[in-house]
Amino acid sequence: MSDKSLEALSSKLDRLIAAVERLAPATPAPPDLEAADCFVWQAETGVLEPVRRVNRVDIDLIRGVDHVRDILVDNTERFASGYAANNVLLWGARGMGKSSLVKASHAAVNASGRHDAPLKLIEIHREDIDTLPALMAILKAATFRFILFCDDLSFDHDDTSYKSLKAALEGGVEGRPQNVIFYATSNRRHLLPRDMIDNERSTAINPSEAVEEKVSLSDRFGLWLGFHKCSQDDYLDMVSGYVRHYGLAVDAETLRAEALEWATTRGSRSGRVAWQFTQDLAGRLGKALQD
Repeated sequence: MSDKSLEALSSKLDRLIAAVERLAPATPAPPDLEAADCFVWQAETGVLEPVRRVNRVDIDLIRGVDHVRDILVDNTERFASGYAANNVLLWGARGMGKSSLVKASHAAVNASGRHDAPLKLIEIHREDIDTLPALMAILKAATFRFILFCDDLSFDHDDTSYKSLKAALEGGVEGRPQNVIFYATSNRRHLLPRDMIDNERSTAINPSEAVEEKVSLSDRFGLWLGFHKCSQDDYLDMVSGYVRHYGLAVDAETLRAEALEWATTRGSRSGRVAWQFTQDLAGRLGKALQD
């Protein structure tokens, strides 16, 4: 082969290599963990997206769950201090402030000023649970401590991604990094549909082993914090707390009557219903709810 032919071939190879490099996915830049205290994990790009303004309420506005609130704050405080702490599953009635409490506890611990570095909160979407190992690989070398938070976590029939979560929490050779803890909220205590568990029991050769496989995921959470439907008094206390906090001028008897009527039309009482009523009341009074 002549020198001219070799030169032409070399040029074509260089162009081919350059084209392949352009097609290859770019390596994500190391995350800037100083950019914010809260992030959202973007699994497709492998990027931690900072959240500048977090959608949360002050912890003092979360009423009717005092006992579980204190337990969660204490667990979060111990973790932020470098002490032993548990993964937490917040389960139970909808609208009772499970996800709000996670975000409020994170903010309260950081606001205490007792730690050299802020605690970081990272939200991971339910559909991205199988990318937990990749996220933990990024975080384990960081100097910060992290709460990984998954809201409304549950698994449906034929969904095997729960096995990835089991391994990431406690299984595997490495296990969970010391600077990472996992908080999840769910309406289900065992995270799996009851009929799915019952079906495993009825069709398996060894029913007890099949059921244990399904419920063992929730066992990876050292703390189970239950949220139950609130009483009428708790509901009215929630409404009153919001009204005082936002300075809404309304007569006590009028407030009580309208709040109860609102709950009746919704068919339930919860922190979410109390907040929705407060928003409606503020709108009727010509007010904007701003902290």
